[in-house]
Amino acid sequence: MALTRTANCFAKLDRMNKALHHQEPDRIPVSDWFWGSFLKRWREELGLTPDTDIYRYYDLDWVVTRPNRDPHIKPFEVLKETSEEIVVHTGFEAVVQKIFDHPMPRYLKFDTDTVEKMEAFEFDDPWDERRYFQGGDNQTAGVGDGFVRNLPPWIDTVKELYADFPVYGSVAEGHETLWRIVGQESALLWIGLYPDEVGRFVERINEYAVETTKAQIKAADGMLAGMVIWGDVAYKGGLLFSPAYWRKYFKPGVKAIVDECHSRGLPVIYHGDGDVRSILEDYIEAGIDAYNPLEVKAGLDVVDLRRKYGQRLGFCGNMDVIAWANETREELKRIAVTKLNAAKGGGYIFQSDHSIPANVSGQNYDYVVNLVRQYGRYPLQLGVYDLPDLG
Repeated sequence: MALTRTANCFAKLDRMNKALHHQEPDRIPVSDWFWGSFLKRWREELGLTPDTDIYRYYDLDWVVTRPNRDPHIKPFEVLKETSEEIVVHTGFEAVVQKIFDHPMPRYLKFDTDTVEKMEAFEFDDPWDERRYFQGGDNQTAGVGDGFVRNLPPWIDTVKELYADFPVYGSVAEGHETLWRIVGQESALLWIGLYPDEVGRFVERINEYAVETTKAQIKAADGMLAGMVIWGDVAYKGGLLFSPAYWRKYFKPGVKAIVDECHSRGLPVIYHGDGDVRSILEDYIEAGIDAYNPLEVKAGLDVVDLRRKYGQRLGFCGNMDVIAWANETREELKRIAVTKLNAAKGGGYIFQSDHSIPANVSGQNYDYVVNLVRQYGRYPLQLGVYDLPDLG
C-alpha cells in the first residue's frame, strides 16, 4: 500500500521548500537535533511520558535520517562491556569507547594508522542494500551521545516518519569520512606531510559519497524531501586546513553531491561546525541551499551573514545554546526574536547553533520555540526587535 503524507506534512514541506528557495511561507520553519540527556530532562520537567516524541509534541518542520554509511558493513565487535561503558570495533575500523554517563564517545584507536594502509583502504559497495533495507550496527547513527545497537532498517525509519514530516537523508563529505577512518590527528598531520596522497584518498571518498547519495535516493523511492551533508572542516578559529586545499580536494565532492540532489529536485542543507566564513562563497558556488548550524561561539551571527550574503545563501540555526541555557527570559526573547530578522524574504530555518544539550532546561526550550511560533508568522511583526535595514 502506498504511503501518503498528511495535509499537515504537505504544509511543512511547502514551508521548508519556500524558505529554502527564499520565499516567505506561512511561518518560519523550526526544528533541531536533541541530545538524549536533554530529552530525558525535557520530559521530566514538562511532566511528559518517557516515550513522548519531541518532534511530534512541537509538530516540528523537518527531520533528518542516517542510513548505514560505514565503509565496512558489519556488526560491532564488542571488546569490553560493563554497566558503565562499552568499547566496540566498528565498520570504520575504529575502536570507540562509549562511557554511558559521558555525552560523547571517545576514539581509542584507528586501524588505518599509516598512509600505506589509507591508500589500500577499500569501501564496501555504496549500493549494498544492507545499508538501506536491513537493520544492524551503524557507527554514525548508533554511537554518539547515546549508544544503540541493531538499529532498524533505514527505510523503515523513513516510512515511519514520511506521513508527518519532510524527511531528509544524509551523507558525509570527504573530511567527515576521512577523520573517522584515520583519526583527526592523522588526518591533519597527513594533509600537511602527504597532501597528494590524502587528496587522492579524499577523491575516492568523494566518489563513495556520491554513489551513497544516489543509492539512498533510489532506495527511498520518492520519500525524501532533501539531503543533509555532514562535514566539519573548521573550528572556532577558522578552517582546519588551508582554503586552497579544501577547494582542490573537498569542494568538488560537495558540489557533486549537491548536483546529484538538485537533479532529483532535492534541496541540500550542509551541517558544518566552526567558523567557515573563509569558504562560504564556495558553498554558494557549490549550490548548497542552506548552511547549518552557524555556531555563535565561532563568531557567527545570522543577521550579519544575511546582511553580507543577502538571499544568495539560506541559513539554518544560530540560536546560542549557551544563552538558551543560562539567560533570563527577557534576554532570550531579545536574542531569539532578533534572529528572525534573517528570515525576511525567506531563507531561514530556526534551530540551535548546533544541537540541544542537557544544560538547556525543558522550560527554556519550550519558551523559545513558542516565541518563534508567535513572532515567526509572515508578514513578520518583530516589534522593538525589528531591524529596518533587513526589511
